[in-house]
Amino acid sequence: MDESEDVPKDFIKLKSEKLSVDEVSELVTSPYCGAVSLFIGTTRNNFEGKKVIHLEYEAYTSMAETEIKKICRDIRQKWPSVKHIAVHHRLGVVPIAEASVIIAVSSPHRAESLEAVMYCINTLKASVPIWKKEIYEDECSWKENKECFWANSEK
Repeated sequence: MDESEDVPKDFIKLKSEKLSVDEVSELVTSPYCGAVSLFIGTTRNNFEGKKVIHLEYEAYTSMAETEIKKICRDIRQKWPSVKHIAVHHRLGVVPIAEASVIIAVSSPHRAESLEAVMYCINTLKASVPIWKKEIYEDECSWKENKECFWANSEK
């Protein structure tokens, strides 16, 4: 395969169906890259001593996709060797132990893909309009990402 046939791509998806680690990993795999780094954010069964039943996510979809595209552009500026980037985020109900978000990045060497994955999840949580509701046994709570710039303004 000629490298021109394997042009860098971004794969962005917001969906209500279960996310697949294999699918996301395969999207970014390239014969020109020796590294595929993944981040998988899953629903845990507890938060501050409360039993979590499940999470629910809502998004302003078109704006969220636009913001994720900006993150991908930023990654390519900071780490020019990055080949492919995939960001899949679940919407709706996410049961315990299932993935809410999967991020995958391929690059020729591991340092760039690892750094890019960390940058991607941190920036996504800080800037993308996706909201999380935690459902507990006897109550529920909308959660602010402490990284989110609009949640940290003075009240």
